[in-house]
Amino acid sequence: MRYRYPLLLLLVTVVWGLTFPVLKVATGQLSGVEITALRFLIAAACMGPFLRSIPVLTWRDGLLLGVLALTSMVAQAYGLQFISANRSAFLTSLNVLMVPLIGLALGVPAGWMVFCAAALACLGVGLMSFDVQGDFWADVATLAAALAYALYTILMSARAKNHAPAQLAAAQIACMALLGALWMLADSGAQRLLLLPGLVDSEVWWGLLYLGAIASAASFFLQALAQSHVSAAQAAIIYAMEPVFAAAFGWWYIAEQMTPLALLGGALVMTAVILSQRAESATP
Repeated sequence: MRYRYPLLLLLVTVVWGLTFPVLKVATGQLSGVEITALRFLIAAACMGPFLRSIPVLTWRDGLLLGVLALTSMVAQAYGLQFISANRSAFLTSLNVLMVPLIGLALGVPAGWMVFCAAALACLGVGLMSFDVQGDFWADVATLAAALAYALYTILMSARAKNHAPAQLAAAQIACMALLGALWMLADSGAQRLLLLPGLVDSEVWWGLLYLGAIASAASFFLQALAQSHVSAAQAAIIYAMEPVFAAAFGWWYIAEQMTPLALLGGALVMTAVILSQRAESATP
């Protein structure tokens, strides 16, 4: 089935979309650093059976991918302290355009239809989320997050075919869990971490379990599996569906409203994904 792997990536964006309302609830009791570290510690526990006998080359690529993904999350978290979530979502979505441009610079040209689809996806996300109130350094950090994730997407498509998907996902997550735990210890302090179990209610713990087991462990595995068959440019456009699903789940789960402009933006992103599939099928 030709669309099997793009559909797997689309499933990943559905899972990611649900993380936004879950994160919004969790931030009422935990810092962004704590949420990030705990989700990857849970994910590492889920991937434990796959950590045995991982080849050195898989650890190398897993570390590189993990550092890029964590860098993207850290930079985005920093930016969110000073700019709105809407502006952050728009700036982060620019990775959709960065992927084919970086590919072009590296000698991997993409067709004009891919660039049109990428631009259309950015326009759609912009209609859904753009906010003119900015902060220079926060904007720079968020663009750095977009660049880090663009590099992650390119590297994943290039390297995933060389590794077993479960082992590559496990190596990434283990590296991110270790780095995240050190970051949390430095940021929160040992005393707060000892009190943490009593500070968090059951709804947040269930949310963390979802973030770790489904949105991290399962999603990283599906990415490693699917991106060995999907180009980086096409994957980036599919990932632009994340804010569309985030808006839909926000409306369903925490009663956030969707404006007519947001609905139009979502329709443009979906059109971009369809266009990217046509571009991929037209590639010889």
